[in-house]
Amino acid sequence: MSDFLQVSTEVAEALERGRPVVALETSIVGQGLPAPHNLQAALGCVAVIRDEGAVPATIGVLDGCVRVGLTRADIERIAAGSEKVSSRDLGPALVHQKAGATTVAATMRAAWMAGIRFMATGGIGGVHRGHPEDQSADLQELAITPVAVFCAGPKIILDIGLTLERLESLGVPVLGFDCDEVPAFYLSSSGHPVSARVADAVDAARVLAASWATGTRGIVVAVPPPAELEGADDLVSQAIARAGEIEGAGVTPRLLAMMAELSDGRSLDLNVQVVTNNARTAARVARAYPEESRNWTR
Repeated sequence: MSDFLQVSTEVAEALERGRPVVALETSIVGQGLPAPHNLQAALGCVAVIRDEGAVPATIGVLDGCVRVGLTRADIERIAAGSEKVSSRDLGPALVHQKAGATTVAATMRAAWMAGIRFMATGGIGGVHRGHPEDQSADLQELAITPVAVFCAGPKIILDIGLTLERLESLGVPVLGFDCDEVPAFYLSSSGHPVSARVADAVDAARVLAASWATGTRGIVVAVPPPAELEGADDLVSQAIARAGEIEGAGVTPRLLAMMAELSDGRSLDLNVQVVTNNARTAARVARAYPEESRNWTR
C-alpha cells in the first residue's frame, strides 16, 4: 500500500473481514454546499451507512496523506478550508501538504487503492452546457477505475444528453435503480434512458458482480431523488444566465450557489436529502454484494 495512503483502523478491519464499506467524497463539504448543509450532508451520509450495517469511509487529503475513513474532526477541518482535489491534483496536494476535498474522480481512485468498490455522492460531473470541450474528470475516472458510483445522475446544470453519450463511448454502464430514465439530480427523470434497469439492492449487486467479472471498470448506479425541486429546469436556465462566463473548477460551485439563491435555499435542503438517500442505497447494495458475487468469482 502506498505511503501516501492512510486507511483508518475501522475501515481496514472491515475490508479484511469482508464487511461492506462505502466511500464518500468531500468536495461536497469543501466546495459543494455552504454551512451548515455541508456538514449535514457529510455526517448524514455517515449515519445512514452505519444504520444499514455498513462502514463509511469518508475520503480527503490531510497532512500529506490521502485519508480513507475520516473522523468528524477531520471532516470539520476540510469544511473549515480546503482545496478542491481531483484525480490529477492528488500528487501536488500530497507533496505540498494541502488540505484537500476530494471530487468523485479522486475519491474513486483513492477508494480503489484502498480496496473499496462502492462510493456515494450527490451527482457526477459531466459535459457542460454550451461547452462540450469542458468535461469533468469524473467521466474518465469512471472509464478506468472499477468502482460503483451511486448518484442521482449527472448534476442538472450539465448537458445530461452529451454526458451520457460520453459515458457510452467510454464503456461505462449507467444502471437505473428501479427506474428506466436517468435522474437529473433534482428531478426523477431527465428524458434519457439508462443502459439497464436494476430492480433492487440484490439485483444491483448481481449486475455489478457480473459486470466486473466481464471486464467492466467504473459503473454509475443512478438513484432517483427522494423528492423533486419544483421548477428546477427554469432555475438552471436562470442560474446559467446569471453566472456569466466562468471557466475551470469554479463553474460547478458557482452554478450550484446560484441555484440555491434562486430557489430560496430549497435546493440545498434537497441536496442533503439526495446525497444521504444515495449513501443509503449504496450501503444496501454493498451489503448484498458478497453473497451475490460468489457466482461470478473464479
